[in-house]
Amino acid sequence: MRGAGGSEGGFWRFIIGLAMMIGGGYLFLASIRVHSGFGFGMGLYSYGGFHLTTGMVLIPLIFGVVIIFYNAKNPLGWVLSCGSLLALGFGVIRSVQFHFGAMSAFDLITILVLLFGGLGLWLSSLRDLSRKG
Repeated sequence: MRGAGGSEGGFWRFIIGLAMMIGGGYLFLASIRVHSGFGFGMGLYSYGGFHLTTGMVLIPLIFGVVIIFYNAKNPLGWVLSCGSLLALGFGVIRSVQFHFGAMSAFDLITILVLLFGGLGLWLSSLRDLSRKG
């Protein structure tokens, strides 16, 4: 029976390495905390000395929605609505911050060994072990 990737590298090395990578990746992502400073008074974009806040982005959205409900074929309403929703979405994504949660050195070493040890084991399963060298 051929192993992973059609090589003689070993099916169990492939499975164990994959499981280690999945476990380490889960623990790594579970230790990250996501925060956002998004609010209606927060500066979203700035150009020169002018700061556009998140509340200001809603003004073109309101006008765009009114125009769309008055005449759905008017492209100005669609441009205003879609543009302000896009700006609002980019502003939310821009305000997201990632932080590592508090963990011990043992936790961090365990995560790194699982991630990179699993990667090494998984990659070694793709080699043909029947050849010498």
